[in-house]
Amino acid sequence: MDIVGFLKSQFICHLLICYIFIVSGLIINFIQLFTLILWPINKQLFRRINCRLAYCISSQMVMLLEWWSGTDCTLYTDPESYHKYGKENAIVILNHNFEIDFLCGWNFCERFGVLGSSKVLAKKELSYMPIIGWMWYFLEIVFCKRKWEEDRKTVVRKLLNLRDYPENFWFLIHCEGTRFTEQKHQISMQVAEAKGLPKLKYHLLPRTKGFAVTVQCLRNVVSAVYDSTLNFRNNENPTLLGVLNGKKYHADLYVRRIPLEDVPEDEQECSTWLHKLYQEKDAFQEEYYRTGTYPAVPIIPPRRPWTLLNWLFWALLLLYPLFKLLINMINSGSSLTLATFAFVIIIASVGVRWMIGVTEINKGSTYGNNDNKQKQK
Repeated sequence: MDIVGFLKSQFICHLLICYIFIVSGLIINFIQLFTLILWPINKQLFRRINCRLAYCISSQMVMLLEWWSGTDCTLYTDPESYHKYGKENAIVILNHNFEIDFLCGWNFCERFGVLGSSKVLAKKELSYMPIIGWMWYFLEIVFCKRKWEEDRKTVVRKLLNLRDYPENFWFLIHCEGTRFTEQKHQISMQVAEAKGLPKLKYHLLPRTKGFAVTVQCLRNVVSAVYDSTLNFRNNENPTLLGVLNGKKYHADLYVRRIPLEDVPEDEQECSTWLHKLYQEKDAFQEEYYRTGTYPAVPIIPPRRPWTLLNWLFWALLLLYPLFKLLINMINSGSSLTLATFAFVIIIASVGVRWMIGVTEINKGSTYGNNDNKQKQK
């Protein structure tokens, strides 16, 4: 009976968390829609407002990681660089090995106060996803179809639009283009052999064109590249569902600050530079697997209260009318009303599970596989 009771309570917690996230997210999306009237009048005010609105959504995800699951995040970095984080624009290179690596990237942004204004280079399909995808649209996120011939003009235009952005922002980019799997790694190393590039043990070959264009468009706006390598202790394999279940993980994030002037301007030289960077990242991974640490000073950035306070605000705002509605329905005794409520709950659960499925490794993109098909033609 204790196990059954636990499962029931966990299921209820899932429903309440999902209810708060979905309803608040849709409310914020609706408010964002009305901010469009500001764009032709005061573009910078539009941007500042949408940074705050976006924070109300993304911070709920970070709250789950920081406060609900209690996941510990240790930052390994140079103390001199540490004091610059959050005070400058930066391009953040993240490895793409885990289902919650994006969430850890957001946590990194949150600790230094740039979560609301953070940008990503994301696949076009995500722009259609309710709440987060729609939020990104109003944040001027750079979406791409992963067909460079079609994407180049769009990506350049979107990046150039960010040159006058009024808030400090970090541009998060997964240069590998897709999550690491053994199958994709095997295909990627076949490409490396065919092109005469050094092979990597723990990463896929980086996509150099998108990175080079990002550097070209944001030069003199962005101060540095933050090369970031994420791992989890004890061979943990974290999942978003695990975080939702309250499971605690232990993340280690190694960050190197590289001044942007050290990154070559020429596209071919930039490509060579990025390949060398990934060889170094591979060496850092090797050392981490061998020693369980990185070659830098461990620092735990202080956890800010705003993610929790934001979630509590929405919880207080939305749970009262939900409970009142539920009590009224129970008192009404109408079978049709209760059946309708149960149907809505099921639909909401399926919707949340679909959004979680987007993050799962085994449902990731076939980007690397498509490259292999093109290579074999």
